[in-house]
Amino acid sequence: MRRKILAVVALVVVVLAVWQWELLSYGINQGLWQWRIVRDARPIAECLADPTFPDSLKAKLRLIPAIRQFAIDSLGLHDTENYQAVYDQKGKEILWVVMACEPFALRAKEWTFPVVGSVPYKGYFEKPKAEHERDQLMAAGYDVSIRNPGGWSTLGWFNDPILTGMLSRDEGDLASLIIHEMVHATLWVRDSVDFNENLASFIGDTAAYSFLRSHFGEHSPQYRAYLEDDQDYRKYSRHVIRGTRQLDSLYRTFSPIDSVAVKQQKKQELIHEIISTMDTLSLYDKPKRTSRFLKKLPNNTYFISFLYYQSRQSQFDEILERQFNGNIRAMIQHYRERYPQ
Repeated sequence: MRRKILAVVALVVVVLAVWQWELLSYGINQGLWQWRIVRDARPIAECLADPTFPDSLKAKLRLIPAIRQFAIDSLGLHDTENYQAVYDQKGKEILWVVMACEPFALRAKEWTFPVVGSVPYKGYFEKPKAEHERDQLMAAGYDVSIRNPGGWSTLGWFNDPILTGMLSRDEGDLASLIIHEMVHATLWVRDSVDFNENLASFIGDTAAYSFLRSHFGEHSPQYRAYLEDDQDYRKYSRHVIRGTRQLDSLYRTFSPIDSVAVKQQKKQELIHEIISTMDTLSLYDKPKRTSRFLKKLPNNTYFISFLYYQSRQSQFDEILERQFNGNIRAMIQHYRERYPQ
């Protein structure tokens, strides 16, 4: 009887492996790459003692333990082994994230994975594989983009290292990024990317002000630089999100008898209008926001990414003030109790 049970279990495992082979092979490959990165990461102290490690990066590297401790002590985020070692990217990108969206509707393609659930992006540690995924999706008619994220969270499965690419960021932006990823390691709601990313963005961007005030002072150049950049980005984000609403309204006017060429022309005209009217925004650093689109207009994936990361910032800001009297730690604790891991 025992042998029969073991045989049935083995058969089920084989069937599942064949049925979900693409997902299984993808997961194994991603896990191996993540393990290699963790394996090759060096402790912060070792990098600081290394005379060949650039002094300009050491200053930022010394800041990260302070950011971690602030996030743990002041915000109540999980105290993990994350961000205590450094992986040298050697000036190269190491992760490519693919997003896809329907061409005439703001509906993202989703991939489903264990633990995290359905997500509107798929990451690769090998650029050719990301490009192959992109090409397949484009052939299927999707709007597609590939981006290089500043960081990522493995939700506690690995000890996420500091990437040397992170150290090129300004102090406030670096604090926001580290706190953002620590929020993911503390709180992740399955099948709710919109909530997860918007909340992490809100907490990271907002708490960075408190960190900079406590570490450098409110009148420091670091605080001022972050204030200007963050306020620019918030204005810019609101502009893009207004654009997503315009695009959504346009797409709803399309009928089955409209040709693809006509729909594409109307879509491109509206996107061009959204991008060109960025010049009407009162920004500290206007060229930085508009110059990226001089040669090529963005597609739907660009607009939908703002829905996932920025569309609920005003809502969370209101909740923070109305329900928690501006106490971010209390807000985080509320969501941790509401969505226990």
